[in-house]
Amino acid sequence: MKILLLGKNGQLGWELQRALAPLGELLALDRHEGGDLGQIETLRATVRSVKPRLIVNAAAYTAVDKAESDIAQAHLINGQAPGALAEEAQALGALLVHYSSDYVFDGSGDQARTEDAPIAPLSVYGASKAAGEAAIRETGCQHLILRTSWVYARRGGNFAKTMLKLAVEREQLKVIADQIGVPTGADLLADLSAHMARATLADTTLCGTYHAVPSGETSWHAYARYVIETARAHGKSIKVAANQVQAIPTTEYPTPARRPLNSRLNTDKLRARFGLHLPTWQSGVDRFLAEIL
Repeated sequence: MKILLLGKNGQLGWELQRALAPLGELLALDRHEGGDLGQIETLRATVRSVKPRLIVNAAAYTAVDKAESDIAQAHLINGQAPGALAEEAQALGALLVHYSSDYVFDGSGDQARTEDAPIAPLSVYGASKAAGEAAIRETGCQHLILRTSWVYARRGGNFAKTMLKLAVEREQLKVIADQIGVPTGADLLADLSAHMARATLADTTLCGTYHAVPSGETSWHAYARYVIETARAHGKSIKVAANQVQAIPTTEYPTPARRPLNSRLNTDKLRARFGLHLPTWQSGVDRFLAEIL
């Protein structure tokens, strides 16, 4: 089986190279190798040339704040390009795996959203991800859309790495406490993708949209404290005291793009339909920290 992976050098794409390799003949591309989502005709030509049975799109426009002033590019990469991939997948009879975001929701309330909950994105980024989802569904192609949140990995920058750097340099930190979600390791997301793709290739009734995050929930503030205290327990020299990681509301840290306050995602559907266990977010962060400290 031929597998085409786009976005091979991103946090998720790097882990997917490992996770997808046992499933078949893997061709992993970045945007300089015919996998540029900003060049749709080139992208179509790549898919037609490779003729994959499985297409995994880990490429995306992820600059959330920049998207507020770069609307056309965000929608091209996150909205139109996934639709084009879906059209090519439909023509080939291929399965498309695509990644979306908690940002498609408005973040209201305090309950975990199910896959069929109404979407109402607050930002250009969220709207572009919602557009990509809709474009894929409209083609009728075989697909898995995995919504996730707060992705981190050893490769590239992320919130945990930033907190560790600041904790070494500063005596006090201020971190948002009223945004609630789930840190998701790129390694876990890649492994889920491989398991789910394999099952769906064998049983296409599993196609659809799923929420893919670890179990549990936390705030950015509690996440920062967990990372810092775990690092301290590992012997890392930390300057900031535990009681000097101050909790602040979102209103004290304005950004161009609005963030959802409630990013909880209900994963009952994924666990029930695929029979998979979702570990706690802490177990993934513990492993990540053990590797980088």
